Amino acid sequence: MAGPGDRDLILARLEVDYLRQLYYRVGERLCVRSWITRLGTKSLTMRQELTQDDRVAIRADSVVVLFDFTTDASRAMTEAERAHWSRFAGS
Repeated sequence: MAGPGDRDLILARLEVDYLRQLYYRVGERLCVRSWITRLGTKSLTMRQELTQDDRVAIRADSVVVLFDFTTDASRAMTEAERAHWSRFAGS
């Protein structure tokens, strides 16, 4: 999901729910779906779900903040960044 401003993001919050046991199976590929659940002025929230056997096993919500390392402060999302991240909104 790299895009405009992707190097100016810091992780502000991470919440993980372990919903059920995962099983190790040699050669099995697990599916991780990611999408944006909220676009704020200076941050965005992303949800990720890991599934096995068509059932969600792990769900994670992360909040990332746009950050200006020169001023050491959060910054507003540009219109180009909002357009980029909006493409990943929804489920």
